[in-house]
Amino acid sequence: MLPLPAKLHLRPLVLLLATPLLAPVLARAADVSSWPTWRGPAGTGVAPGAQPPLTWSDDKNIKWKTAIPGLGFSTPVVAQDRIFLLTAIETSEERPGAAPAAAPAEPAPAPGGDGGPRKGGRKGGPGGGFGGGGAPTKFHEFAVVAVERSTGKIVWQKTARREVPHEGKHQTNSFASGSPVTDGERLYVNFGSRGVYCYDLAGNQVWTKDLGRMRSRNSFGEGASPALAGPHLIVPWDNQENSFIVALDKKTGAEVWRQTRDEIQSWSTPLIVEGAGRQQAIIPASKRTRSYDTKTGELVWEASGLTSNVIPSPVTGHGLVYVMSGYQGNSIQAIKLTARGDISETDSIAWSARKSAPYVASPVLSGERLYMSKGTDAYLSCLNALTGEVHFQDQPLPGLRGMYASPLAANGHLYLTGRNGVVMVVKDASKFEVVATNTLSDPIDASPIALGRELFLRGHKYLYCISEG
Repeated sequence: MLPLPAKLHLRPLVLLLATPLLAPVLARAADVSSWPTWRGPAGTGVAPGAQPPLTWSDDKNIKWKTAIPGLGFSTPVVAQDRIFLLTAIETSEERPGAAPAAAPAEPAPAPGGDGGPRKGGRKGGPGGGFGGGGAPTKFHEFAVVAVERSTGKIVWQKTARREVPHEGKHQTNSFASGSPVTDGERLYVNFGSRGVYCYDLAGNQVWTKDLGRMRSRNSFGEGASPALAGPHLIVPWDNQENSFIVALDKKTGAEVWRQTRDEIQSWSTPLIVEGAGRQQAIIPASKRTRSYDTKTGELVWEASGLTSNVIPSPVTGHGLVYVMSGYQGNSIQAIKLTARGDISETDSIAWSARKSAPYVASPVLSGERLYMSKGTDAYLSCLNALTGEVHFQDQPLPGLRGMYASPLAANGHLYLTGRNGVVMVVKDASKFEVVATNTLSDPIDASPIALGRELFLRGHKYLYCISEG
């Protein structure tokens, strides 16, 4: 066993272990045929019941691959034999009177990950250094694409809006980085400054809602994903001015409640979970992690302690919610779902650590093992989810160059995806063991998903279905 992380703080766990486990609202134990959000049925990055292949290549175990127009890094979702994803298609039409925008002088870290914009691995960014690119001059089509799961055929493609983005983005971000969410009957899409949309699964637009324009941090761009909470769609709107979180009626798009937030831009997707007798929407950010009552918008609890540029989405289990950030420092917190009020530096934080947190990718919670990458680099750590004790830490992943995609757990294995198209399969265990290393000749920033005996990977150019059958 390796030493504990630097500054690991353990809190009394007697009350925690006596509390019934509180499961995410999205969990559907019997439903292994859908992937309703970018982090899976339970929001933990685990594919229940799936048995995807362990090996593949460009010419091995590829059931189909489909070219996706434009550029988008959103992880797909799946419902009723349809795979849904977002993309932004740059057209050749220039904005009237536009002059070509100058390219940024040098790459810089930009926030990102599924459900958030992307970051590079060089110094700079917020608070100094280089930012994102200049505003585009060409019209973009912000589109929703539906793909038939069995064949890879594009069933329909709908343009939600056609406009010139008012701001630029980081060169490793896209204008379609957030993922959709589905309740199995409708599809909900957040294009941020380009609007929020609801479609039926046949591609008919049901409603649209314009929440205004964001001002992104250093022009890094947008990308947070929405979340479903019963009858409501929860939309985070953290940016550099007038941040808020809003609940929309999922049937009509009408605003139900809104809470202002004293925050700068973050890119985390809210986690919807039952705890303390109510349904909570938990969203970490640079200044505070906050929990809201999904029915009323009432603030349930809040906690300080993360670093800036928060991107990883929370995961939950064992009566805890796990939040983390890895930009300009590292912070991991395990917070009790029974918390109320301001819980900063209290026993409601069961344990915390200050080392080896991810900057872009979200963690995976598999049983009592909490897995996470380090920064944007190809390293993996595994902690005991109940205590924070280290099983292994900063384990190098040879062959992977950078990690924006979040890990996936399926059938006793972890799937770890590098930006260069290399996916390493390792044992889902407290001891690190490599099972296979696979390569596609397509960069990958979206997270993998698995259903049945199939693995789906979205590259920059293609959507892949990987299957042995």
